[in-house]
Amino acid sequence: MLTALPEWPLFGYADDARPALATAREAGRPLALATITGLDGGGPRPVGTQMTITEDEVSGFLSGGCLEGDVVAHAQAVMTDGEPRRLVYGTGSPWPDIRLLCGARIEILLERIAPDDRSVADLLRLTDVRAPALWRSDGVRRACAAAATPPADWQGSFSRRFDPVPRLIVLGSDPTALAVAALAAQAGYDTTLMRPKGPLTPPPLTRVAYRRDDDPAAALAALDLDPWTAVAVATHDAETDHAALVAALPSPAYYVGALGARRRLADRQRWLGEAGVAEPHIARLRAPIGLDIGGKAPWEVAVAVLAEITAERIRLAAAT
Repeated sequence: MLTALPEWPLFGYADDARPALATAREAGRPLALATITGLDGGGPRPVGTQMTITEDEVSGFLSGGCLEGDVVAHAQAVMTDGEPRRLVYGTGSPWPDIRLLCGARIEILLERIAPDDRSVADLLRLTDVRAPALWRSDGVRRACAAAATPPADWQGSFSRRFDPVPRLIVLGSDPTALAVAALAAQAGYDTTLMRPKGPLTPPPLTRVAYRRDDDPAAALAALDLDPWTAVAVATHDAETDHAALVAALPSPAYYVGALGARRRLADRQRWLGEAGVAEPHIARLRAPIGLDIGGKAPWEVAVAVLAEITAERIRLAAAT
């Protein structure tokens, strides 16, 4: 069992427990799952944040590094006896030597998850079909079902919603498009780079899928755009951009943006209207794409684009 955290907290980049749950299930290994179930005083991580601990790996983080090591120590006991623990840090904690500089009170449910746990199977099945799920647990009993038909509540249980993994589709081939795709993949987006009639060799980008379909509209339709998908159009080809926008704007995608000069926006909107795109859909277009941070270099544009896409995703999630 893991007894100490790695020296560098790269594990903290993970903000979704599902990949770790899937890996443990496939390997037939149990894991310890820690979930923030209560928060008072404004901690660095919100309620519902999770961390997983296995025999040799940890994923996710619960604070600014104040309590993760102690959670790992408790996880050893949970994995040994299978009994859940409810941990409290900060005000009212039985461990006053663990100080939270943020001044918060953090309550954590720590539970052992067996590799054959039915709730995990249900969660991963819903993840595969990109359906929102509601997970409920009290540390001993667990249930998971589609958010539209959630499992019944019971005394002492805590619920957490899992939305589909955010997805970004980037159309383009220049350094800016590559920078947007690379940054999105690193930030945890399920990322696809689409280059119509592109080379057979995929781009040398980690965790970025590649499509070279001739028809961008058909390719976008094949990807089944949903409310957790963003589309960034940056091909520098007016006809390709136009075809992609005609397909993407009426779709359920939560964000559709296009690279290009602001002076071209009126013409672009007029062309979309002439192509039959309804005015409410045209009004959704973010152009020029990204927040106005004043930068034009590829990585500067990528930061601006991903910031705007992420801000919109968080805004919509908060309204759910």
